[in-house]
Amino acid sequence: MAIGAINPDQMISSLSRAAGKTTGAGAKPAGKGFGEAITDAVKQLNDLQHQADTAAFEVATGQSEDLHSALVTVEEASLAMELSIQVRNKLIESYQEIMRMQV
Repeated sequence: MAIGAINPDQMISSLSRAAGKTTGAGAKPAGKGFGEAITDAVKQLNDLQHQADTAAFEVATGQSEDLHSALVTVEEASLAMELSIQVRNKLIESYQEIMRMQV
């Protein structure tokens, strides 16, 4: 079983690409919208959490003896959750900073 590396830049770059692509002044975005990018990122996070739960359940019930892969899957899901929480915190901080600006 091949284990893919966690790429924290992938989530952030997809968000920035979705937010920054336009074809001109007032034009619609060329790619996915910001909301779609957030939805995709949350779906990926949910899939990782589901895989971790399944792997832990299989090890606990004896259906799988591959403890190493299960632990790697659980840790990958944990790191993805921590990353998403930090991205959320930065977005909230940015929003609050914008709201404090005087016009």
